[in-house]
Amino acid sequence: MSRTILILLAAGGSAALLAGAFAFQHLGGYAPCQLCLLQRWPHAAAVVIGALALMLKGRTLPVLGAMAALTTAGLAIYHSGVERKLWAGPSSCSSGSIEGLSVDQLLDPTIVVAAPVPCDAIVWQMAGLTMPNLNALASLALAVIWLLAATRARRRPYEKGR
Repeated sequence: MSRTILILLAAGGSAALLAGAFAFQHLGGYAPCQLCLLQRWPHAAAVVIGALALMLKGRTLPVLGAMAALTTAGLAIYHSGVERKLWAGPSSCSSGSIEGLSVDQLLDPTIVVAAPVPCDAIVWQMAGLTMPNLNALASLALAVIWLLAATRARRRPYEKGR
């Protein structure tokens, strides 16, 4: 496959994963947790990198695309471990308590606090795989596609001997 096709597949894959995440959120009613939101940013970066890589030649942008995909995969693996209670997640989005709050604070109508979506709860799964599990697997595959695109890049004249 050509560099262009591989870039379209990799960037398109990230765009599809983002679209899926937004569909689960807005159509399916699954509010994202803090770690879910973090996993979206490298996919967005990969889409931008893909657009640039289609306009500019060389290996640098496909390698950056692979790094973005690997970053998302790393975050998804971390999130998967948090969901499975293999390690603790961030205190800002793991199941917490209202311990330490007074009755007055809890009943104060002027304080509107939305409870954060817990990162350590499995809210959806298919065949035993959760959304972060699927994101990790897909992101690792996208990283491979990005790296294949980097190998298809033409060398610049000053890189001949390398």
